[in-house]
Amino acid sequence: MKFRGLLFAAILLAALSGVLYWSNRHKPAETVQATTADTPPDILKLNDADITHVDIKKKTGPELVLTKDNQGKWEIDSPQKLPADQSAVSGVISSLASLPSERLVEDKAKAEDLSQFGLNAPEMEVDVTDKKGAHKLLVGDTTPTNSGAYAKLENDPRIFTIASYTKGNLDKTLNDLRDKRLLNIEPDKVTRLELRSNNQEIEFGRDKDQWQVLKPKPMRADGYAVDDVVRKLGDAKMDFSPADDEKKIASAFASAKPVAQAKVTTNSGTEQLDLRKNKDDYYAKSSQVSGIYKVPGDLGQTLDKKVDDFRNKKLFEFGYTDPDKIEIDDGSKKYFLTKGGSDWFGADGKKLDVSGAELLLDKLRDLQATKFADSAPGTSNIHITVISDSGKHTEKVSLAKQGEDYIGKRDDAPDMYVLDAKSVDAVTQAAADLKPAPAAKK
Repeated sequence: MKFRGLLFAAILLAALSGVLYWSNRHKPAETVQATTADTPPDILKLNDADITHVDIKKKTGPELVLTKDNQGKWEIDSPQKLPADQSAVSGVISSLASLPSERLVEDKAKAEDLSQFGLNAPEMEVDVTDKKGAHKLLVGDTTPTNSGAYAKLENDPRIFTIASYTKGNLDKTLNDLRDKRLLNIEPDKVTRLELRSNNQEIEFGRDKDQWQVLKPKPMRADGYAVDDVVRKLGDAKMDFSPADDEKKIASAFASAKPVAQAKVTTNSGTEQLDLRKNKDDYYAKSSQVSGIYKVPGDLGQTLDKKVDDFRNKKLFEFGYTDPDKIEIDDGSKKYFLTKGGSDWFGADGKKLDVSGAELLLDKLRDLQATKFADSAPGTSNIHITVISDSGKHTEKVSLAKQGEDYIGKRDDAPDMYVLDAKSVDAVTQAAADLKPAPAAKK
């Protein structure tokens, strides 16, 4: 019995060894097959920087030709000579340079096989030229699952599937890739801005980073408000909608109410944008591009403003940088503060309570016009001097009581500010409440 058991065990062991041997012999092939399925090959693998020409042809629509100039800037050559949106074109180039497949369908397809994939008369052809030569990509029918499309290179017998988003990255129109900006400006290069709206002309000039109102008369400008207009003009783009028709848009513009005209000047020259409104829609005409285009409503709201909307309502300019010295004369008492390191000192050279000094600073920063006055104020009751920027910047302000308000005036500008009396009283009260710093604990 023992012998029979040993014999049976030996036979079983031999059988298992044979199965293991067969398994090991076939495992590499299975591994290769799995790897191939998991990592489908790239259809194209190019260097982005080496691509100089792209030609997109589709069954419907005009041929779209892109060319890179000697400075590395992309331009549209056909169907019209137009500046290109560099970011949008870069997206197409990146997609072509590294074009992945989802699945290898046919390894060695014959010419007669192409029709079943829509590749004998492809939906789209993309010709790519780089330093090594030309490559033609054919994109055929949509896959049965609608998740992608069939694709191949013209001189490659393999047929692949590509994802829908990959096809979408290449399936672009003229309007997708053209530079849609209505004005070709860089906001930080703008030196002058002219606005005509609300039956008034406003002109701004910039010296370095400081904006100034030049017309209707010299006034301090709110730099943030003017910068916002310049930025919106620089961002203004054509709004293309499938439902829009060029003739309808031109007709709507012709009958629309003028909203504003903007002229923007840089070292390169002056560009102009005319804005009109028809019902709830805004339309723009630019000096830089032909045609009339719909634009977002916020551009109209930005330009449709009055001069007071652009005036600097803040009485002081030192902002959130602590000044070096402050002098306040309210008619009955004078206050002197000097900054030293992180401390404040009074006229007697003694250290002041920091919280009280900071409260006074906050109240000075809060002085802001509720509106502007046309007539000069009466006799000033309060005089304030603020010295900042290591003594380089001096601001002097006079305040005169007028009815329930105060009229404020800076020595360096003709503007007259109507101030809420409570905000002025808060300054004088904060000055009166200044106290010496508490004695150091022993």
